[in-house]
Amino acid sequence: MSRSTVAQALIRFLAAQYTERDGERQRFLTATWGIFGHGNVAGIGQALVEHADLMPYHQGRNEQAMVHAAVGYARQSRRLRAHAVTTSIGPGATNLVTGAALATINRLPVLLLPGDTFAARPADPVLQQLQVPYAGDVSVNDCLRPVSRYFDRIVRPEALIPAALEAMRVLTDPAETGAVTLALPQDVQAEAYDWPEEFFAERTWRVRRLSPDEDELDAAAEAIGRAARPLIVAGGGVKYSGAEESLSDFAARTGIPVAATQAGKGALPHGHPQDVGGIGHTGTAVADHLARTADVVIGVGTRWSDFTTASSTLFGHPAVRFVNLNIAAVDSHRLAALPLVADAREGLEQLHTLLEQHHVSAHYAHEYAEEKLRWEARTDAAYAAPDETARPTQTQVLGALDTLVTGDDILINAAGSLPGDLHKLWRTRSEDQYHVEYGYSCMGYEIPAAIGVALAAPGRPVWALVGDGTYLMNPTEIVTAVQEELPIRLVVLDNHGYASIGGLSEAVGAERFGTDYRFRDERGGFTGPPLPVDLAANAASLGMRVLRARTVRDLREALADAREATVPTCVYVETETDDSVSGAPPAQAWWDVPVAETATRPDAVKAREEYARHVTARRRHL
Repeated sequence: MSRSTVAQALIRFLAAQYTERDGERQRFLTATWGIFGHGNVAGIGQALVEHADLMPYHQGRNEQAMVHAAVGYARQSRRLRAHAVTTSIGPGATNLVTGAALATINRLPVLLLPGDTFAARPADPVLQQLQVPYAGDVSVNDCLRPVSRYFDRIVRPEALIPAALEAMRVLTDPAETGAVTLALPQDVQAEAYDWPEEFFAERTWRVRRLSPDEDELDAAAEAIGRAARPLIVAGGGVKYSGAEESLSDFAARTGIPVAATQAGKGALPHGHPQDVGGIGHTGTAVADHLARTADVVIGVGTRWSDFTTASSTLFGHPAVRFVNLNIAAVDSHRLAALPLVADAREGLEQLHTLLEQHHVSAHYAHEYAEEKLRWEARTDAAYAAPDETARPTQTQVLGALDTLVTGDDILINAAGSLPGDLHKLWRTRSEDQYHVEYGYSCMGYEIPAAIGVALAAPGRPVWALVGDGTYLMNPTEIVTAVQEELPIRLVVLDNHGYASIGGLSEAVGAERFGTDYRFRDERGGFTGPPLPVDLAANAASLGMRVLRARTVRDLREALADAREATVPTCVYVETETDDSVSGAPPAQAWWDVPVAETATRPDAVKAREEYARHVTARRRHL
């Protein structure tokens, strides 16, 4: 037996957990992020000091941002490694909720260790305690229940043993993973117990590669083999499985084109003959055309969100059928598909064997190759900057980056209009270059996620692309990057407002109300001059090296400088806000944002008419 506190035992346990896949074994929880208060300073805080040799520690500035950093780390590690996050009770704990939702929606593992109120009730209420008249066992940590894949509150020391094991089971299960919460009352954290030595022994969690059921496999292969216009849609499950090579071989052998979701983009490199780019509302013209005419659609590792399906209006073939290869049974049945419940790599390789002699028609292959070339020309036009002395557009910023990066670079984004432009236009050079969080599309994700990615991929250039709206949401982890000496590259594109939602607001008849960062005019609108806010100066005040770019030429020089930087560096650029010169191709498919059914303002009336026209194209796939 080994006598130690609950917090000390937990840190020792976490340090001894490993994952193994395909014979490669690695430590799973490699560090803990923390912000300390009275709910965890004497528990987890003391334990991290006690066992500093076992568990590295990262100091965060915002609890939500710490989760984002952990998520970035887990995604870059293909879910085979993860971080823990500890907070105090009260606001420290509730600040975790947004990050936990992001992790669970994107199915990325992160262990949350919020402090909790006293289990023994020596004083009641304590500072930051939520009092619920009808339940003495409820605390603010219960907010984390609906956004966690597993939740437990450790009210006795011995309860840690089954809870910790269950937490590890969920975190390492590719079909179940997400945020896991172990709420730790502050008195229990500090309580000692005689622990069995077996609890601290090294434990290896094998990440399964589930093989497909033979009957499901035969049915899937038969459906694909009969298809005249098949299309593959690659989701994030391709990357988490490490199935990129298997997908490449399968697509090349069969000639089936491959479109990608936001999470799946990069599963095939841009230059692969079968890669046709992003699909859905933010997709390419070629991918969306193929989706509209496909008779069999093979979803690999995707959960078919509304952006991917264009709110169920995209797949228009009257007899279209779906085949869903997914490790999660719930996702394999979406869109009334033929389910193929399996690991993405295993399923693709077994389909490849059954369809070894199958190839799409030469006419179909020629059709999508020609359409891909036409889209390339549109991308070139969007990236082009004929006037090097002009203020750049957002797509010209991407074009400048496109000429600079290699397969080593990693680009991170999450919200605003950038995800759409990136999904349509970005030319991925490696399977992990494209890192756009679009399951939750959370403003404020990019900077902390870049820190997590930099920790997971040391030595590689990591770029966080953010708009001014996103920057203002969560810039605090710049200080963490400075403290950790991580040379992340931050590109701030300032267009003085919420441009993405501004455009959407206009489209739905809300007239861009409340979407600009400007002074009010005499009528109460936000059409005055931009606010005198200097985001570059703010980044510099937090410790970043800042390069200001006023023209396209300045931008190219600043980006090149930043790529070679050895300290955290920000490139700040004001982008052209005139939509008529933005250069970005419009959306290639619809997205359902309901419009007011009755209104007196002409813009809203017109928007409702347009909405009614689009919604008639929605269908149920049964």
